[in-house]
This record gives sequence, C-alpha cells and structure tokens, in this order.
Amino acid sequence: MTDSLQRFVFEGAAVRGAIVQLDAAWRAALERRAYPDAIADLLGELMAASVLLTSSLKLDGSLILQIQGQGPLKLLVAECAGDLAVRATAKWDEPLHASGLAALVGNGRFVITLDPKTGGETYQGVVAVNAPSVAAALEHYMQQSEQVDTRLWLACARHHAAGLMIQRMPGVPSHDADAWPRAEALAHTIRPDELLALDAPTIVRRLFHEEDIRLFDREVVTFRCSCSRDRVANMLRMLGPEEVRSVVAERSEVEVSCDFCGRRYVFDRVDAEQLFAADPG
Repeated sequence: MTDSLQRFVFEGAAVRGAIVQLDAAWRAALERRAYPDAIADLLGELMAASVLLTSSLKLDGSLILQIQGQGPLKLLVAECAGDLAVRATAKWDEPLHASGLAALVGNGRFVITLDPKTGGETYQGVVAVNAPSVAAALEHYMQQSEQVDTRLWLACARHHAAGLMIQRMPGVPSHDADAWPRAEALAHTIRPDELLALDAPTIVRRLFHEEDIRLFDREVVTFRCSCSRDRVANMLRMLGPEEVRSVVAERSEVEVSCDFCGRRYVFDRVDAEQLFAADPG
C-alpha cells in the first residue's frame, strides 16, 4: 500500500468524500520520536484527518490542526500542505496513566489554522475539545464553525494510518434528497481494520456498490518537513541577542531540534553573533 488520497463524489447529489491511506509518511513521522501507543494512535488519526480536510479545500499554503490540552497530552499537531505533504508531532507529560482523547487532553481546545503560502490573511478557528475522539472533535468543529455536515472515520496502527471522510456540499443542488443520510448510513459500516488494509477503490466499491460514484485519480501523499536553518535563525532573532548570548555563554552553542523531523541545528558563538551583526543590542 502506498501513501495516497482518493476523492469521490456521488453523481447527481451534493455529497463528496475522500479516503486517505498513510504508510511511509506515517512511519517517517514515527521514526523521529518515540511516541507512547496512546499518543501515536491519536497523532496518526490527526495526520490522516489533516489530509482529508485539505482535500476539500483549494489551498495554496498549509492546513494546521492543533489539539492543545491541560491534561497529560499538551499538544498534538498535524500539518498538511496543499500539495499533500504532511508532518506531525506531539508533546506530553510522562508517565501516561490514561488513553483516549478526552482523558489525555482534559480541558483543551481544537485550533484549525489556514496558513497561506503567498502572504495572504491567515484564518484561525477555535472550539473546545469535549469529544471522545479526534473524528468527533473535528465533526463538531466543522458543524459549529464551518456549518458543513462532515463525517469522519479514522484508524491508526503502528505502520499505517487511514481515514474516510464524507461531506454534504453546501450550496450544491441535489437531485437525490436522501443521498446524505444514505451515504452516512453506508459509510458507518466501515471497520477500522478495513480502512487500514483495503485500498480506496475496494472500500468505495464495498460501501457504495449500489450508488453512482465517480472516483478520481489517486493523489500521492508524502512526508515533508518545512524546517530550515533560516527559519531557526529567524526564531533566534525573535528571542533577542541577550537571551541567545546567555545560552552561548553557558553551553558554548545554541542547539535547536525540530519537533517534526528531529533535524538538529547548531549555532556556535560566531554563528550567534552573526545573527545580530546589524543589531546594536
């Protein structure tokens, strides 16, 4: 199985859907950090969800999904670019004595950000996290903030993450008034093991074999991190010369590791001074 996204629509009805299956991209995210099973399961589901939601947008930039909590799970982040390049990371407190979204997050919030690549206006929406799963939390967000009926089914294992999404398309005329409740009922029969093991055409055929479905060509999903030495340098400049120089004085260098890909960026004393060469501070 390869990393892919396939979209589909119900012909003559205001219903669209997509199936994502992550293999190498999900393993690449896991290779960077040693995630506990409970965290990895949620992160894989969020990573799959980020691709599914991106598939419904015309996006020249990135969609960022963040779950911020006050429980053992402090932060869960998945980012998907318009070209379906994904990355994900999490922060948590040890030891973990709970599992499941509600128990791990506690009093938390779900933040969805649309970050345009061309310098346009950034959009951000926030809702409270009071749902038992990533799928339920996103469904609640889409209904409350976007007024778009959305259903999600997500699954994750150590080497695979996958998801199915269907949406009722707003403002699109439909010749089949029962298409949406019928699509919900049929999609609800999907099992996690089927999502993880079967390819998209097989899933669509099994779920909707009596429907008139148009399945689009497969799109490739990849793991890619957007970190760079220049971005880290800009972050250090934002900290200011006093703080950066104090770290250099204590440790002889500043080391920053990317939370998403694990890449290390080291700035020695000369590098640090060059950051602020034009700064009188």
